[in-house]
Amino acid sequence: MTLLGFVILLAIAAVAGAIGQTLAGYSIGGCIASIVIGFLGAYIGMWLAQQFNLPAFFVLQVDGRDFPIIWAIIGSALLSAGLGLIFRYRRAL
Repeated sequence: MTLLGFVILLAIAAVAGAIGQTLAGYSIGGCIASIVIGFLGAYIGMWLAQQFNLPAFFVLQVDGRDFPIIWAIIGSALLSAGLGLIFRYRRAL
């Protein structure tokens, strides 16, 4: 993977994580947290899609690696909502 591809993948994960956190109504932190939530959300979302035999919507390919945008947003929202329930501390977006 090239450096440019990695930076693009980080930017896509940050946007997906930020959208997921906004949908859940719970913000964990700044840009780095959004990137982490975006990547973890992609794994959670794809795992859920595979468990229920659902198709992958809107998959972007960056340097030969697939990144499922819709499932990353859904997984990020679920992860943020779960963390919000655990920590019960609401932070304004």
